[in-house]
Amino acid sequence: MARPVASGRRGGAVAPPDPWDPLIRITHWGIALAVVSNGLLNKPGGTVHVWIGWAVMALLAMRLIWGVIGPAEARFSAFPPDPRAAMSHLVDLVRGRPREHMSHNPAGALMVYALWASLAVVTVTGLIMTDGQSPVTIAEQKAAVAAGDWSMLAKSAGKEDDEGGLSEAAGELHEGAANLMLILAMIHVAGVVVESRALRRNLVRPMVTGRGKGR
Repeated sequence: MARPVASGRRGGAVAPPDPWDPLIRITHWGIALAVVSNGLLNKPGGTVHVWIGWAVMALLAMRLIWGVIGPAEARFSAFPPDPRAAMSHLVDLVRGRPREHMSHNPAGALMVYALWASLAVVTVTGLIMTDGQSPVTIAEQKAAVAAGDWSMLAKSAGKEDDEGGLSEAAGELHEGAANLMLILAMIHVAGVVVESRALRRNLVRPMVTGRGKGR
């Protein structure tokens, strides 16, 4: 369970230390921007969509590694998934008595793991759908087709025929996980707003500046 910060007043008046190091902030906002871009703005299956998918894969890998070797507040041990603690935190929040925590609060921790799991499913199914081809290879195929060379596309189509069932299933799972991730992201934003009001402290500013005292 994430260690709460002692407070002399109700409502968690004492701000936690400055836990959000540059790598956490970079991966957080990078993944957030990528999710919004690929989920709402970019054409599914397009070259830009695939490029962003690979960037997300790198960002997620960096954050997971940082969860093992990073500073104390960034490590998985600082915010283990604990449904009972999360429920207790939500009850305290409803009662207007939320506590500060050194890292993610228990409810936030569950959301983080849910978002990571959804993102991992989206990434893996995206790789299956593209046959693991890099964005460079996909761009080269599209350029060849545009130039009238259909040979590369024919080879790709042959593979798709052989693995059609797997690709179709991956596509459905990919879309479902992506939609779930957008819903979770909206719940996450709403939770940050509610908790900021309850704590009377700006919880977004620390993720932007790295500074814990965001009153």
